[in-house]
Amino acid sequence: MSYGQGGPPWGQGDRGPQGQQPYGQQRPATPDWEALASASEARGRKRRWTLIGGGAVATVAVAALVATLVVRANSDDPKASDPIGGVSSSSALPEDTTAPAPSFSEVAPPPPPDPKDFVSSAEKDKAPLTALSLYPGRKLTVGDRVYAKGALHRTTKCASGTQGALGQVLTKNGCEQLIRATYRRDGVAVTVGVATFKTADVAARVKEETNGNVASLAGEGVPTFCRTTVCRSTANAYGRYVYFTVGGFTNGDNVTKQDRAVFTTGDDVAEFTLRQIHRRGVAQASQAAAAQ
Repeated sequence: MSYGQGGPPWGQGDRGPQGQQPYGQQRPATPDWEALASASEARGRKRRWTLIGGGAVATVAVAALVATLVVRANSDDPKASDPIGGVSSSSALPEDTTAPAPSFSEVAPPPPPDPKDFVSSAEKDKAPLTALSLYPGRKLTVGDRVYAKGALHRTTKCASGTQGALGQVLTKNGCEQLIRATYRRDGVAVTVGVATFKTADVAARVKEETNGNVASLAGEGVPTFCRTTVCRSTANAYGRYVYFTVGGFTNGDNVTKQDRAVFTTGDDVAEFTLRQIHRRGVAQASQAAAAQ
């Protein structure tokens, strides 16, 4: 084969050996669509991973910021409550340093008055005292026992309401007044007598010197009793008051140690009398405390 004039020319439309096109003018190659699709898919995956990676970074950044806020909120640093401005919220409300600090008295309040003090001397025991104020109502109820109230009596001549040597004892010690009341139940009657003195010391002495007893008080459905028969009697003192009881049967029978009804009635009436005297002290102590 000759490359000179005598050889066959390679012109347009003619192919060279083995069907190759001449180097002078080449026809555009057919695109490799499969390769292009693979490359595009690869670029898409890369872009998605880039976006996902960016989101993860942002998430991590937000989590770190939240963690910082939590740590700073729990920190003792005064700036921790304001992570942005670095100024605590408490600084926005200045304290009033001119206000005086609260003060408390070092003097303890006085103790409440003792009720017994007010019924232990005539100087303090100023509340009105009558037979009705000491023994109000028409009956006395103690548990399941109900006693009907009989006659009442008050006198400043204390010896007139006594029998035996008691009148002399009361008069000698300056008895101010003697109040008597009678209660009855189921054939048993008890008269209680309350005598007042200037001081508790005098009343205590009268109790020790007691001889004889108060005279039973009849009336209001109660016959005369305990004048000529054996009866049960008691004597006690509280404050400037001395109170006595005499009790027995309204039918005139003598009292024995086995007659528990007489003993119970006398104890109930005596206990009620003690409580009434104490209530006087409580009322007057309360008034004194309120006045303070």
